[in-house]
Amino acid sequence: MKRICRNSCGLVASALLLALTASTFAQDASPKKDTKITPEQTKELFRSLNQILSFASDDTKLPIHHEVKRRLITREQVEKYILDKFKENKDAKRLQSEEIVLKKFGLLDRDFQLQPFLVSLLKEQIAGYYDNKTKTVNLLDWVSPEDQKQVIAHELTHALQDQHTDLDKWEPDPPENVSKNVTEDNERLAIDERDTARDAVLEGQAMAVYLDYTLKPAGKSLLTSPDVMRTPKDDLDTSGSSPIMDRAPLLLQQSLLFPYRDGLGFEQRLLKDKGAQYAFAGVLDRPPSTSYEIMNPTAYERKVAAPLLQMPDVHALLDPDYEPYDIGVMGELDVRIVTELFGGPDVAAILTPQWKGGLYYAVQSRKAVTPAQQASTASVALLYLSAWRSEGAAREFAKLYARELSKKYSGVVRDSTAETSSDEQVYNGSEGPILIVRQGKQVFVSESFDPTTARKLQFLFFGAQQTGETQQAAQAQPPSNELNAHLTRLMASCGLIKASLRH
Repeated sequence: MKRICRNSCGLVASALLLALTASTFAQDASPKKDTKITPEQTKELFRSLNQILSFASDDTKLPIHHEVKRRLITREQVEKYILDKFKENKDAKRLQSEEIVLKKFGLLDRDFQLQPFLVSLLKEQIAGYYDNKTKTVNLLDWVSPEDQKQVIAHELTHALQDQHTDLDKWEPDPPENVSKNVTEDNERLAIDERDTARDAVLEGQAMAVYLDYTLKPAGKSLLTSPDVMRTPKDDLDTSGSSPIMDRAPLLLQQSLLFPYRDGLGFEQRLLKDKGAQYAFAGVLDRPPSTSYEIMNPTAYERKVAAPLLQMPDVHALLDPDYEPYDIGVMGELDVRIVTELFGGPDVAAILTPQWKGGLYYAVQSRKAVTPAQQASTASVALLYLSAWRSEGAAREFAKLYARELSKKYSGVVRDSTAETSSDEQVYNGSEGPILIVRQGKQVFVSESFDPTTARKLQFLFFGAQQTGETQQAAQAQPPSNELNAHLTRLMASCGLIKASLRH
C-alpha cells in the first residue's frame, strides 16, 4: 500500500530519535494538554524558518531557489486535512478494495475496520507537514516553537526537494483502473513499488536532516554518530504516549515506519559511501524503484536490477467466472511483514534476505453482486507466487505460510490424499480449497479456487518464469507497487507521526 497524498508529507521520526530529544511531541497526544502558542511565539517560530532552511540547504547541498511559505494551523484544521484526504485521494479509494486482499492474506483480521482506524491513528500522530501543492510548511499552534524546530528541519527538507524536482511530477499517480489483460498485468507489476521507494527517499533524506539538526548542538551528525540508528527500543520509555499506534496491527506499524526508518538507513549508507551530493540531489535525479533497493542500498549504488516475476495470461481461464480485482508485487518489505507476522522477528530476519521476487493476483467472483457479498473475503480468490534464493528458504516459507491458514480460515483440514508429492500441501477451509506447492526455489499459493483451476494456474505461473529462475526487471523500470504500497504512502504523507520516535 502506497502512501496517500504522498507529496504533503510530514515527519515520522524513527524510534531512535527519542534518545536524542526530550521526547519531542511524545506527550502531546491528548487534547487536554493543548496550549495555544502566543502571537510572539508565532513570530519567533516563523523567524526561525530561514535559519533552519539555510541549515537544511547546507546539509543536503540542495540550493534554495525561493522562500518557503509558512502557516500555523489548529488541531481542527489538521483533522479536516486528514478527512479530506480520505474523501478525495485516489489511493485512499483504492485502499478500500485492497483492504479485502490484506484480510485474505491474513495481514489484517477479518473484522478490522481499516479506514476508521487510520483516521483515528493519524489524528493522534500527525504533527506538521509540508504541502507541495501550496508550497507551504504547516506548523501546529499547540506545540511550543522550541519543540517544533526539529520538525521544521524535516519539513523544510521536503521544500528543498520540491524546489529541486517538482514532487508532483516526480511521483506520478499510479494507474487508476484494474488491469484487464496480460500486457496490462505485467506493465502494472513493472511500476508497482515505485512510489514506496520514492517515499522512502523523501522521508529518509528529511530524517537525515532532522537528525543532523538535532545532533548539531553536541557537535555530532548522522555520519559521526552512526549508532543513533541502533538505539534499543527497550531503552525508550514512551509507553502510553501513542495509545492508538500501540494497538495498531503490525502491517500498519511497519507501513508507517518504513519510509522513515528504512529510508534513513538507505540515506545513511549513501552518505557514508558517496557523500551528500550523491545521497540527496543524486538520488532525486535517479530514484530507486523498489523496497529491495531501499533495504539493500548497495544494490542501488551498483545499479542492480531488482527481481521481477512474470504474470502469465490467466484471463481466458478466469475471466468468465471472475472479475480482475487487484495485482501487485510482493516486495521485500511485504515479505518482511508477512514473515514477522506469521513467524516472529527472528524468522523474518532469516527469511527476508532470502527473498528473490514475488507477485500476487486477486479476482472477485462474478456471483458476488450485493455490497455485503463484495465486502467479504469469501468473494475473493487469491494467487501468490514467491521466489527465493535457495530451495531451503522456499521450503521454510511454504511451511510458514501453511501454518497460518488456520488463523485466516475456520475449519482448515489438510487433504493429503489430494497431494501428488512431498512438496505439495492441500487444505480445505471455510472459503474453499488451498493449494501450496514448492517447485525448486519458488512457492505457488492458490486460495479459494477449485482444485482443477488451481492446478491449471500452478502450471501457468511456474511456466511463465521460463527456466524457473526469477526474471530480472528492465534496468530502467524495476518493479514498484507492492501489496502494502498504498498504505505506506498514506501513512507517510499525512504529517509528523509521533510514534516513530520510539520504533
